Amino acid sequence: MIFNEQRLLITLNTQTLTLLDGGRVLAHYAVSTGRNGAGEQVGSGCTPRGIHRVRLRIGADCPMGTVFQGRRPTGEIFSPALAAAYPTRDWILTRILWLTGCELGKNRGGAVDTLRRYIYIHGCPDSEPMGEPRSHGCIRMRNQDLMELFKHTSLGTIVIIQ
Repeated sequence: MIFNEQRLLITLNTQTLTLLDGGRVLAHYAVSTGRNGAGEQVGSGCTPRGIHRVRLRIGADCPMGTVFQGRRPTGEIFSPALAAAYPTRDWILTRILWLTGCELGKNRGGAVDTLRRYIYIHGCPDSEPMGEPRSHGCIRMRNQDLMELFKHTSLGTIVIIQ
């Protein structure tokens, strides 16, 4: 592992994301990961472990609260009224950092491929609790925190999920 570059460390047991540069902590955020725990299998609803990289950064010019479906902005901005109109929607808001696995057979390829599982770091409604696992496998963040993180995260940034 290289310790002289920026990376993200997601710790499942504490539901936190830490932005690191070398050994220095630049930021620390509460997150919400997979309600089904840790796991790599397609369809599991689990958050995949191991070494990943940011494959795509989506939504750089979108306003906070932008609603995404299929990684595309819908033209909607999240609001309580929109939430009431679509109570079962899995909200993907503000920005998307789409992850790809780096470990063949663990989180890359076949039935364990993080990219093909559509695992993201993304925003969610601010009413959703952080610090407890509640997602479908993605890493959810508060929108303001994600906006800040997005500014400091480039393509290829290493993401370690443990």
